[in-house]
Amino acid sequence: MTPFAIAGVQMYVNALESNVDGMIQRLDILMARFPWTQMVLFSELAPFGPLDQFALPPENETLEVFQAAARKHRVWLIPGSMFLKNPEDGRVYNTAVVINPEGEIIRRYAKMFPFRPYESGIAAGTEFCVFDVPEVGRFGLSICYDMWFPETTRQLTSQGVEVLLTPVLTGTTDRDAELAIARATAAQFQCYVFAVNGLGAGGVGKSLVVDPTSMVLHQSAGQEDMFPIEVDLSMVRRQRETGMKGLGQVLKSFRDRSTDFSIYDRSSGTDAYLNTLGPLEVPHQGTRAGLHVDVPAQRVPDAPAFKGHETTIPAVQPGFAPEPLPNPTAGTATIAPPVAPAAATPNPPAKLGDLPGSGPTSSG
Repeated sequence: MTPFAIAGVQMYVNALESNVDGMIQRLDILMARFPWTQMVLFSELAPFGPLDQFALPPENETLEVFQAAARKHRVWLIPGSMFLKNPEDGRVYNTAVVINPEGEIIRRYAKMFPFRPYESGIAAGTEFCVFDVPEVGRFGLSICYDMWFPETTRQLTSQGVEVLLTPVLTGTTDRDAELAIARATAAQFQCYVFAVNGLGAGGVGKSLVVDPTSMVLHQSAGQEDMFPIEVDLSMVRRQRETGMKGLGQVLKSFRDRSTDFSIYDRSSGTDAYLNTLGPLEVPHQGTRAGLHVDVPAQRVPDAPAFKGHETTIPAVQPGFAPEPLPNPTAGTATIAPPVAPAAATPNPPAKLGDLPGSGPTSSG
């Protein structure tokens, strides 16, 4: 068994003021309550909220505060992410840092897939983040929307990542879809997934921890939460060798694949359809984008239909037969006189042993 204790912190995030002091306070409380914790993960943009107007230079006092806190508690610390501005070209990146128990920043990761078109002013990173915890295992970092693109996790797990750490800021109606993606990611790539969301300006909560069998180990609700979970990385290695529950060995199957995917060759033309989808932009009121696309003719069984014989619906449907003329005698029928109803007959008395409805029925 290779145990390692990772804690997520789901906290309220303010948009117009610093949350750094609150993060340090919660870290102190977490370590006082659960001193066995070895790594702590906060949510995306937790320090200063979702507005890039508070972007900082790559080296700043806030990072030094987090470095001191990691050193104080002897923990691995990922304090969510923050907007950092490149001093050379002024571009802003959504950046997370990994701080070791000595207080050293060992990795920086810029979000590869900003949530465009809504985060159109944020530059996209191009480098993956993989790091090792000595005598424990290999960890990978992605940020929120990155997980919607399985290629990112494929790259990380192909390099041996066993635990995927994902700070999240989702305050929209698609959080439930993300929960499904997190579970699928854990099963597809046979890894642990820690997806920590914020509250308030930091999201709607529902942070999630999933094991490599897609089992949910913990899911937060809509209030503040700190949840230390001890993972077993031996389980990851065992499952990757023998399959999930002794079944699918998906990483080895991908390794031994008999095909390569031309979709990843931008010059192949395989992705030509994607160029028909229009620009990446925020929808406007009353948009009908996409509804002008012609739908290919359907193939349906002909009549009489039998297996192996099909026909195609013609592009131009034949016209309808002319409507028949009105019946010239319509409305001229002679109305027969009403028939007098039969005299009502009282219900016969029930005999002992008779069941209701078993005898003659009543006309009333």
